[in-house]
Amino acid sequence: MTAGVKTALLFPGQGSQYVGMGKDLYSAGGDAGRIAKEMFDRADALLGVPLSRICFEGPAAELTQTRNTQPAIYLHSMVLSRLADFDAVAAVAGHSLGEYSALVHAGAFGFEEGLRLVRLRGELMQAAGEAMPGTMAAVVGLDREVVEEACREASSAGVVQCANFNSPGQIVISGSVPGVKKGMDIARQKGAKLVRELPVSGAFHSPLMERARTGLESALESTQIIDVSTPVYANVTARPEEIAGKIRTLLGAQLTSAVLWDSTVKNMIDDGIRRFIEVGPGKVLQGLVRRIDPAVEVLGVDRLADLETHMTGADR
Repeated sequence: MTAGVKTALLFPGQGSQYVGMGKDLYSAGGDAGRIAKEMFDRADALLGVPLSRICFEGPAAELTQTRNTQPAIYLHSMVLSRLADFDAVAAVAGHSLGEYSALVHAGAFGFEEGLRLVRLRGELMQAAGEAMPGTMAAVVGLDREVVEEACREASSAGVVQCANFNSPGQIVISGSVPGVKKGMDIARQKGAKLVRELPVSGAFHSPLMERARTGLESALESTQIIDVSTPVYANVTARPEEIAGKIRTLLGAQLTSAVLWDSTVKNMIDDGIRRFIEVGPGKVLQGLVRRIDPAVEVLGVDRLADLETHMTGADR
């Protein structure tokens, strides 16, 4: 990579998973394969779950269960982070679940602590979704203020609020099924280009996750978190956070608050970031960053071939 360019790492969240993720890393030769195998095997042992098999072989229905998806994506991202050995990173951020990967990379807590937290987070969110069924929907082509107004108007039908401000004109709403359905209808009436319900198991980043937040906050209180020197831009504030106590509070609040991704990336750019590298499965965040600011450099590390390109500098 070009020296002197301020670089940030971005870590993906739920929805980026795919069957086969990480298998090429696990099967690689040399130190890369050895390290990847150690990390996957350690995750299986720590969780008592065949997470590596779920990542490599699926089936998709098992991988997409929230309690499996979250540790699977986290694990994949952490293996890549370790193998790439990124240096001179100016900042990190992660989308929802990805914030845990970002915090581990920054040193707020360790790999094993992060793994336990994301597994618990996934279990709590899945249970909350079963206890208080809800849904989410993507709304494309409307300004933030218009979508917020649609949610207010739809609130007579049930709980509904903006959950993800992903990029200009791409917002996700979340809440009870009646509330979100009503919000979708109103968004269409207000001229949205696309309104699509998402295949999720709960109303993430909404008040329907309150019971999950309570359980997660209890676990966070007993987790050692330390101050970080690499700024971690938080979902809830869209600002760089470095103090352990604030990080702990924001991770709890994140479950019921909106992900301010659009503002996060804009703030990172305002703070001088000119290169973004997505670390983990898929290319979702790369696409969002390009829509937020087409002028910045955007790269991704997902598979072994991407890793080899990064390590040799062949992308320059």
